[in-house]
Amino acid sequence: MDRRLTPFSGRIALETLRGTLPAETFVPGEAGPVIAPLADLCTDPGGARDRQLLLGEAVTIIERRHDHVFVQAAKDRYCGWLPARAVGPAAKPTHWLCVPASHLYSGPKVQAPEQAALSLGARVAVVEAGASFARTALGWVPRAHLRPLGEWESDPVAVAEKFLGTPYLWGGNSHAGLDCSGLVQLAFAACGQEVPADSDLQQTIGTPLAEAAPLRRGDLIFWKGHVALVVDAARLIHANGHTMSVAYEPTEACLDRIEQTEGLCPCALRRP
Repeated sequence: MDRRLTPFSGRIALETLRGTLPAETFVPGEAGPVIAPLADLCTDPGGARDRQLLLGEAVTIIERRHDHVFVQAAKDRYCGWLPARAVGPAAKPTHWLCVPASHLYSGPKVQAPEQAALSLGARVAVVEAGASFARTALGWVPRAHLRPLGEWESDPVAVAEKFLGTPYLWGGNSHAGLDCSGLVQLAFAACGQEVPADSDLQQTIGTPLAEAAPLRRGDLIFWKGHVALVVDAARLIHANGHTMSVAYEPTEACLDRIEQTEGLCPCALRRP
C-alpha cells in the first residue's frame, strides 16, 4: 500500500482497512477541519514535510498522539501528521479565497491589524457580509477576495500564472512557496477539479497522449519526479528548482535542459 494514501498511522487505522493490515486498533475517524492558515503535513510527528494543508480544508483524524494528530485529507486522500493545534471544530465553509494571497484582519477596515496570511484555496465560513469585508469566525476577509464554493475558475493555466515568481518550496502548497505538483494541484483545485498531490500520482489523471501528439493549453508534461503545465505551443509553466520559482520556460529549451543536466526525458503526457 502507498503510505501517502493509506489511513494507517503504524498503530491505528481507519475502520475501512479492517482485515487488510495488522493495526492495533481500527477507528471510524473524526472530522476535524484545518483551522490554521497553513499547516505542514509531515511523515512523522514533527518530521519532514510531505505536503501542506490550507485553512478550512477537511481532514479525518485517525490518531491523536501527544501534540500531533494523524489525518487523511479529504481532497486527495493524502495522509500524514499535523500539529494538533492545526485542527479543530469549525463551521462548514461557504467561500474560498480566489486570489493568490490575502489576510485575515481583526476588523472590517484596511487599517485593522492583520491576524494571519491566507493563500488561494483557503476556505472560510462567512457569517456576515459587509460592503467591503466579510466576517468569519477567525477574522475579516476582503469581500473581493472571496467567492462562494462552487463558483470556480475555468482555466488552470491562468491560475498558475497568478503565481509567477513564487519561490520554490519542496512540498509547498501556498503563495509562500510551491513545488511542481503543488502548483498543478492548486491550479486545478481553483477550477473545481481535485487532482492528487504528488507528480507520480498526478500521472494517473486524465487521458494519456502519444509522444508526438500536439500539446495544448492545460496539458501536463511529466518527468520522473517533476510535472509542468503547457501554456501554449512554445511555453510551459512550472515550479522548478532551476529558477527556484514558478516560471515560464520555452518548452524545447526545458526539454533539452532537463535531458542534458539530469538525463531525463519526458515520461508521460496527460490531458486532464
